[in-house]
Amino acid sequence: MSVKGVIVRDGKVLLLRNERDEWEPPGGKLELGEEPPDRLRQEILEEVGWPATVGPILDSWQYHIAEGADVLIITYGATAASDGPPVLSHEHKQVGLFTAAEAGALNMPEGYKRSIADWYSRLNGG
Repeated sequence: MSVKGVIVRDGKVLLLRNERDEWEPPGGKLELGEEPPDRLRQEILEEVGWPATVGPILDSWQYHIAEGADVLIITYGATAASDGPPVLSHEHKQVGLFTAAEAGALNMPEGYKRSIADWYSRLNGG
């Protein structure tokens, strides 16, 4: 199982490009006994250097990465407590902030696109 945080700051969503050249929200694998929001806060801090507040669950879905490699993804809405730029960790190839339209055009699983659209909608009162 993997927990991911959709963070929108100044109208742009934070995304990371992984080793498969796919974009994804920050987050990581949940270990046995860990609380998902605690793991997610730690992952966001490690991956981009931003302290974060984890909010509501946005979605859950099974991602088929490759033959024999499926993972349950749970996405949360999150808020960054930083005005600084995201700092790229060794875990990803690239970090960026994207508008909703830009994010929709990126190479990423549809489940992440749904979560991003949902969080934008909630933040805009929809």
